[in-house]
Amino acid sequence: MTRNEIEQLLYEVKSGEKSPEEALTVLKDFPYTDLGFARLDNHREMRTGYPEIVYCAGKTVEQVVAIFLSMSERGNNLIGTRADELMFNEVKNKLPEAVFYKAARIISVQKKTPLRPETGIAVVTAGTSDIPVAEEAAVTAELLGNEVTRIYDAGVAGIHRLVDKLPEIRKCRVVIVIAGMEGALASVVGGLVNIPVIAVPTSVGYGASFGGISALLAMLTSCSAGVTVVNIDNGFGAGFSASMINQMK
Repeated sequence: MTRNEIEQLLYEVKSGEKSPEEALTVLKDFPYTDLGFARLDNHREMRTGYPEIVYCAGKTVEQVVAIFLSMSERGNNLIGTRADELMFNEVKNKLPEAVFYKAARIISVQKKTPLRPETGIAVVTAGTSDIPVAEEAAVTAELLGNEVTRIYDAGVAGIHRLVDKLPEIRKCRVVIVIAGMEGALASVVGGLVNIPVIAVPTSVGYGASFGGISALLAMLTSCSAGVTVVNIDNGFGAGFSASMINQMK
């Protein structure tokens, strides 16, 4: 329930259109819905502007379906991250409007069109191997209502591939930079643009990359101002943060 819906409900009670008992019925699942195995946060949209987003990994298919069905009843847009095709197929059996973004591993159910700001978000990867994390970031940002420019395979080993795309990046309000190996791309981009850079280290790389820790430490110690860092492989976190920046008044 959004803030506007709560205000409308209070108005209806004060004006006599609804009795207090009727209002309590509307608010029976406020502030959360208890499914036994999960307690769904119905306050989330009022606090953050978007409903709770489902992290599907580690949940059973039955749990994912039950969560989607419960949240769907509230008329919200739904996003499930780190999902697989089996989860999607079962969700789609119950919610035919569900869409699966295979590369991003995201299930989406769109019930209303989010407002789209005039500015956009760029998503840049160092290599093709970083695309799964990049797609998680890009699709998340798109589902939250943003225009996304994808620039893939523009790593520092061939820096001209990045330089050619700088005009496109500079048109955006924020850029997400995704890189494994030594994670140098975030520092390079940070030194070339005047917009916030959200760096995402990935677990791509040979032994001494330590599953993304080398890239994480390199990004955290970047000498470029304006670079902030999310966790290893956290495309969702980067996409959500970029959306918040892009949609600020």
